Amino acid sequence: MISEFKAVKQLYPFQEKTVNDILTEFEDNGENFNLLFQLPTGGGKTVIFSEIAKRYIQKWQKKVLILTHRIELSQQTSRQLSAIDVKNKVISSEVKKLEDDEDLDCYIAMVETLNNRLQENEKFIDGVGLVIVDEAHYNSFRKIFQYYKDANILGVTATPLSSNKALPLNDNYNKLVVGECISSLIEKGYLSDAETYTYDVNLHGLKIGSNGDFTISSSDLVYGNYFMQEKLLFAYEEVSVGKKTLIFNPGIETSLKVEELFKKRNYKIRHLDSTFSDRDRKDVLEWFRNTPDAILTSVGILTTGFDEPTVETIIINRATRSLTLYHQMIGRGSRRLQNKERFLLIDLGNNVRRFGFWQDYINWQDAFRFPDRFLEARLADADDIEFEIEFEYNRYLQDYLNTDKLKSFDLKERYYHYLDLGDKGKKAVDDAMRLHTEVLLEASKNLDEAFEYLKALDEHVEHTLKQYTKCIAKSTPNYFKFLKETYLRQIGQELRKSLDWGDEEEE
Repeated sequence: MISEFKAVKQLYPFQEKTVNDILTEFEDNGENFNLLFQLPTGGGKTVIFSEIAKRYIQKWQKKVLILTHRIELSQQTSRQLSAIDVKNKVISSEVKKLEDDEDLDCYIAMVETLNNRLQENEKFIDGVGLVIVDEAHYNSFRKIFQYYKDANILGVTATPLSSNKALPLNDNYNKLVVGECISSLIEKGYLSDAETYTYDVNLHGLKIGSNGDFTISSSDLVYGNYFMQEKLLFAYEEVSVGKKTLIFNPGIETSLKVEELFKKRNYKIRHLDSTFSDRDRKDVLEWFRNTPDAILTSVGILTTGFDEPTVETIIINRATRSLTLYHQMIGRGSRRLQNKERFLLIDLGNNVRRFGFWQDYINWQDAFRFPDRFLEARLADADDIEFEIEFEYNRYLQDYLNTDKLKSFDLKERYYHYLDLGDKGKKAVDDAMRLHTEVLLEASKNLDEAFEYLKALDEHVEHTLKQYTKCIAKSTPNYFKFLKETYLRQIGQELRKSLDWGDEEEE
């Protein structure tokens, strides 16, 4: 059995090889070399990078800083380090000074806490030779890197894809080291295998937000309705009755409805979300751990830093366009126990169709080098056609721009209108550009303000142009880049012409 947070006296063979390979990379490449390491959830990432920290300290006689994004992960890492005799300290919000600095070799800190300390004192943690970033796909860690430009950085993640497509990981990491794949860890007995059950669901009505995933509000509407709730109950009763089950939902509203529905059937179920206090969360998790056939319905909170090997069934009661989230959710069931060679996976979001089976091989090197191409290939046009995709505007745009006017424009409809007239479909793009320009001019008092709003509209521009490339079945990255650059340049020219002219008139 592998447990990331249980100290082991001896590393497994693949873990030992990984530690040696990574240290060799740092030795061969020297300072200012950043490495990204990928390993599936359950493969023992914390065990591996803790051992790397220990050997780095011994070899280079420099301190190690470990960054996490949640206090639970910081505490679990600290326990693992202590178990292998690495003197460490968690930098919590209460820690303002490091009076015992000379006695410590390793520090564990959450990003925001450490960033606050470093803004006050850039040498708050000095003498660091290696920075280890847990869950490196999150972009909040980038703000810390500026303070450790001469150190090596080791990012660790199960899915080497940035949480923000505009900030790819290869911007900060020189190389990716890929660990054992999921199928190999299953074959060697380190992970449980997933027995997958898929149920076709009607996801019309889902909207895609500015982060590229389906919005919580539209997902709650879809998954909170009677038919979807009944489908969830049917799937559970068909596959998972009597098994410890973890349900992932899109929003709190859906999860509370799930709890209510299952309670009416006298199932042992409790709800958990990020609004719970530490005490209440601990109470729920202890109940779940100690109740054999418990059902825990949750929202987001248990995708990382949650280690409960007794989970027998994962139900994905949501749709996602995030491969990282998909793997994080399934990974919560993959922990291996002596009598647990497999776990059950119930997919109620067409996610398996979108991403493939959890055990399937993934070319992570391709994802690291060409993230846009990698994601476009997985989120195929055929998948998008399934949804009535609408762009969800953020509050900033809704407050300052006439988004109702933008919503009334349907590029696809306009495109086919021109074709029916025997005209060029490209005219639909010209119409969209004129509409964007008109909305910007209506809202802007001067040129600076207009360009600020144009920058805020960037994701909506992308969304609009992608509708066009789908119509013409031409969506190569280079063509799309050219199309967007031309579109924005022409809008900029119109803004300068109109607003410069307006300023002269006022003078």
